[in-house]
Amino acid sequence: MLSNNKIRYAILFFITFAGSVSLFIMGPIKQNENYHLFADDREMMGIPNFWNVVTNLPFLIIGALGMLFIIQKNKENNVGYWMNSFVFFTGIFFTGLGSIYYHLHATSQTLIWDRLPMTIAFMAFFSVIIGKFICVRSGARVLVPFIMMGLMSIIYWQMTESRGHGDLRFYALVQFLPVVLIPVILMIFKGNKHLKKYFWAILFTYVLAKVFEASDLLLFDLTQFISGHSIKHVIAAIGPAIYLMVLYKNKMVRDPFKENLFAESH
Repeated sequence: MLSNNKIRYAILFFITFAGSVSLFIMGPIKQNENYHLFADDREMMGIPNFWNVVTNLPFLIIGALGMLFIIQKNKENNVGYWMNSFVFFTGIFFTGLGSIYYHLHATSQTLIWDRLPMTIAFMAFFSVIIGKFICVRSGARVLVPFIMMGLMSIIYWQMTESRGHGDLRFYALVQFLPVVLIPVILMIFKGNKHLKKYFWAILFTYVLAKVFEASDLLLFDLTQFISGHSIKHVIAAIGPAIYLMVLYKNKMVRDPFKENLFAESH
């Protein structure tokens, strides 16, 4: 554990700078049209791509439960966590809706409605991490700028896509840079060890979901029933479920300084 905050911030800056420069040196990243070709495109009950559609239901359920919990449990205290967590679960809910819409007719035009709420959820979750492990006030302050960056990355991708030379670099930076920075933050910044285990578990579900996404055809060939992409949806929803469980168990959004799981360890 590093003891000097300046060194910690320097590490985060270096990773951010190196990642940004590396992506832009690479040149434009086009959207692969094969991205829209999924292993399991079966239609059931009149629903095209049935399993890729219905496996988004966990996002809707967890997102709705998360929003309801925060509305009911938080009235005045800890506005920063209230807002960050509420926006996160709102993003999760609309990720479910957007993904359903996308999978009903998968194209680059409908993909925007899948990626837009997903980006909002990513940025809100990153704000939660910053607020808990770096600075409470900073966590609240970065939410809007982060969301604006996420929205701009989607707008930029769509603008370049409409001109025939789509570029995903900005979107890739917004999505994957936090995935790199969050583990670093968990390792080098102080914080409750038990709390960190939950966030490590959430990160693990994200990585595992990506593995299943990459194994879409392989798993469908093996099972002849379910594809990797469908399983990816279910596993990806486990992360928000873990976060909701922690909030419910420890009432983080109500009092982040209470001596419970979220209390700082020194």
